Amino acid sequence: MNTSFKKNLGRFGGAVSVAALAFSGALALPATAQEVTNDNGLDVIIVTAQKRAENIQDVPISISTMNGDNLDNILSGGEDILALSGKIPSLNIESSNGRVAPRFYIRGLGNTDFDLAASQPVSVIMDDVVMENVALKSFPLFDIEQVEVLRGPQGTLFGRNTTAGIVKFDSVRPSDEFEVDTTASWGRFNTIRLTGAMGGGLIKDKLSMRVSGLFEHRDNWVDNGFTGEKNVIGGFDDVAGRIQFLFTPTERFSALLIGQARSINGNTATLFRANIFDSGSNRLNKNFVRDTVFFDGGDNNYQTYDNAGLTLKMEYEADAVTFTSITSLQTVDGSSIGDIDGGFGASFLPFMGPGFIPFPSTTEGSIKNHDQFTQEFRLASNGSGPAKWQVGAYYFNMDLALGTNPFFVPETVLKQSNSSWAVFGQGSYDLTDQLTVTAGVRYTEDKKRLGAIATNFPISNVDIKGTKVSWDVSANYAATDNVSLYTRAARGFRAPSIQGRDVAFFGQPSSARSETIDSIETGFKSELYDNTLRLNADVYYYRIQDMQLTAIGGTGNFNQLINAKKGVGYGFESDVEWLAADFLVLTAGFALNKTEFRDPNLTVPVCGSGQCTPLDPLDANGNAIVNGNPFPQAPKITGNFTARYSIPAGPNGDFYVFTDWSIQGKTNFFLYESAEFKTSGNFEGGLRVGYARNDKAFDFGFYVRNITNEKNVIGGIDFNNLTGFTKDPRTFGISLTMHR
Repeated sequence: MNTSFKKNLGRFGGAVSVAALAFSGALALPATAQEVTNDNGLDVIIVTAQKRAENIQDVPISISTMNGDNLDNILSGGEDILALSGKIPSLNIESSNGRVAPRFYIRGLGNTDFDLAASQPVSVIMDDVVMENVALKSFPLFDIEQVEVLRGPQGTLFGRNTTAGIVKFDSVRPSDEFEVDTTASWGRFNTIRLTGAMGGGLIKDKLSMRVSGLFEHRDNWVDNGFTGEKNVIGGFDDVAGRIQFLFTPTERFSALLIGQARSINGNTATLFRANIFDSGSNRLNKNFVRDTVFFDGGDNNYQTYDNAGLTLKMEYEADAVTFTSITSLQTVDGSSIGDIDGGFGASFLPFMGPGFIPFPSTTEGSIKNHDQFTQEFRLASNGSGPAKWQVGAYYFNMDLALGTNPFFVPETVLKQSNSSWAVFGQGSYDLTDQLTVTAGVRYTEDKKRLGAIATNFPISNVDIKGTKVSWDVSANYAATDNVSLYTRAARGFRAPSIQGRDVAFFGQPSSARSETIDSIETGFKSELYDNTLRLNADVYYYRIQDMQLTAIGGTGNFNQLINAKKGVGYGFESDVEWLAADFLVLTAGFALNKTEFRDPNLTVPVCGSGQCTPLDPLDANGNAIVNGNPFPQAPKITGNFTARYSIPAGPNGDFYVFTDWSIQGKTNFFLYESAEFKTSGNFEGGLRVGYARNDKAFDFGFYVRNITNEKNVIGGIDFNNLTGFTKDPRTFGISLTMHR
């Protein structure tokens, strides 16, 4: 825990049809054995997308969810938050920073910027708190009650930087009932994942507690072919914990205190692999060896991060209204170093490889200091009348110091501050028993400052400010007891941004104006055939003005913020969960997302190595004209499928087989298009076979992740050579869960 965190603790107190079924999408993974045999059909899913507890079928927003049990299943092989990618329609997640700093994309909209200060249009909310910095977004997932993915702008209730949507995680809350949960798994590469939780009442009906934790370990499994060292990269130790106290002195008042911390150490920075593509092709060549890299720098990709946080949520329920206060302080620090050129030597040295290495590049990035303080006040109506409303105010402040050490120049340390405040309100009214309309508005003011406190290239302070109004309006019509139709229009924005990374490369800071998105969607939600089939679908269109982009790469390895005049996206999403038989649950998901830049003057540099094959027309300066291109990391198609079949084994349990599969269509990595830096499509599957008690007291199984051992490329580096990086290989093992 850094000294700044300790110092600031004082602040904390103060047209879709059933024919589309095979392509329709997923409330993520299959139900548990109890849900499969539920006489009442599928379980009701409660979400808090509108900061109220509501049935997902009644909320006029495109939402998908995943429960904690199913999340644990896909994480059993030691994967991190990137394992969620593709498991929910329109959701993509990738990272070039190993097990920290993930980048999220919804409906094709995200930010490829690898800088540790970069903002994203997808907001990650953990236990009602915005995790703004990318390193905070990587907090390990354990003891999770539910994941919610809200697609489309969420600017009214959740504020700035939610133009694409929200990924929301809610932990299991303390209760008076004593319970213990333990899960242990072991697998390939000596991968160990241990999670545990214990809780119950300390003072009956007054005070309860829950303690949960995670330990993950993997041995090094990648050789360094340049140094001759065996098994020196890829291993890690990741430890995290959470403690919660729920105080309910009266029936009207509650106070929930949450403390959490995490520490990760290991050789887990991303494995950049030099020249794994041939010029003119995106197919992996013989330079790609899954368990071998050839690094002459980067200290075997060492990475270490620590973060901690405290949150206090208080609620007082009066007769007519409920008052809510959420106060939180989060901090993170750490560093990561990597061999960015992905190889050894250089063209001006006696040796180099694999392939052509123009020059060596080893870069270390670090968060020297970080503090995030947030405060939200909310007043919401109670009662079951036709009118419901809520109003609130929000404050955000972040201080951040970043270190960058590229090549062999002295370290650059940049200091950035960001403060924002907002007021908001939303109301809904039942015009009839069938028709409900909802409208909301939010005013936000956002300020940022960037300066250098130690640098090889002095700069002046840069200040930017933005003020915006975001809003939404929707209507929900209950056509029958089991089918509802909805439509929603919304405006959101991403706050103005500053980028100072180029200072380390003797450049100047860059900035981008606020981007504004206007979105409309319409869809239906249904529960059919005696609640054994849940089928939801929507179509949408959005337009972004002054779209914030990051031009990365080129001969100078630039990382510059720019604004595109306009971008558009449109598509179709669907999700289905089907209780096909008493012991068979099927889910499937599909999304078609089409994105396009619309700015005839938008040009960006192409690969600096000169080895790639640009597919875009070039201007007189050799820059690519990217008008009409898809957004980067925006697959046109995503889909998933799961099946769980159980066989009764006596009165108390079942043998089961569960499989899950996801696909990701063609995906471009950068703003410009080239023959090399794109995928032709990725897919991945998993399998689990085991025995489970109906009361969840015991579950033992064998698992396989990436069962076909796919070599899925997820990104590239273009400034030095034809470098790429891939997802993990096949893992397998055993897992045991116990509950009482």
